[in-house]
Amino acid sequence: MSEASGSSGSMFVVLVTGMSGAGKSQALKALEDMGFEAIDNVPLSLVRTLIAGGEREIQGPETGEVDVERRIAIGVDIRTRDFGIEPFLRCCEEIDAMDHVSARILFLDCDDDELRRRYEETRHRHPLAADRPVADGIARERTLLVALRDRADIMIDTTGRGPGELKRILEGHLANHSQGELSVFVTSFAYRRGLPREADLVFDVRFLANPHYVPELRAKTGRDQGVGDYIEQDPAFQPFFDSLTQLIRPLLPRFRAEGKSYLTVAVGCTGGRHRSVFVAERLMMWFEGIGQPVRVQHRDADSAS
Repeated sequence: MSEASGSSGSMFVVLVTGMSGAGKSQALKALEDMGFEAIDNVPLSLVRTLIAGGEREIQGPETGEVDVERRIAIGVDIRTRDFGIEPFLRCCEEIDAMDHVSARILFLDCDDDELRRRYEETRHRHPLAADRPVADGIARERTLLVALRDRADIMIDTTGRGPGELKRILEGHLANHSQGELSVFVTSFAYRRGLPREADLVFDVRFLANPHYVPELRAKTGRDQGVGDYIEQDPAFQPFFDSLTQLIRPLLPRFRAEGKSYLTVAVGCTGGRHRSVFVAERLMMWFEGIGQPVRVQHRDADSAS
């Protein structure tokens, strides 16, 4: 869908959809905390009318000039009355054609096993399962929504994520939409615990000297000076880091030009405590040094070695 124009007074609409049980309610609550008007289960036939009413409200009474911004998040999914893929996409096209309105489709996904567990734990019935197993309803819904998932502007996999992490990801994607800025999120991780699902760029630093085998450093993390000093003494570190930043720097304006609002850079090592943490911290400092907004998280640094 269309990108946010960045002009004062534009209306920004996020259509929240995706797999049932993937976290639509949590996403709407997070968006509400971010300053959006959050409305759930609006019939598709009324979505355009709702947005058109808001569009009139942000126009001046005489000149028609737009003087404030309004942000709306609308939840629409398989349970919504008159929902269908074609009507949904047609509704999106109608929104795109409206003046002073920019919109994005947010699709929430989750792997089948976790969706099944969520339904079994809450004892809720899947809307497409009827009297069949939950897994059948999930499979049917996934088939129905594949075209909508492909059309989405933002896709977030909520597998293994709590409300706090979901909100952090939403803030990264949407907090700076009106300025057209790119937000960068750097995360360290342990390969043995799997790649971060949201990663755009992944870098493997397992070739660097490993502090895990130094008894006095094993219990520490890459945030400790001793660990950092040890890694920096590896002759391979500085050439690698220089090459890494030379690779990333020219990509940033290209990502911005493509309208990407959120870039996740993941740095991995075996245990996710030492090398990946140190490199992620150094990357954060480098991003800050070039004036790029950045946040960092160490996914597995506090896990057992």
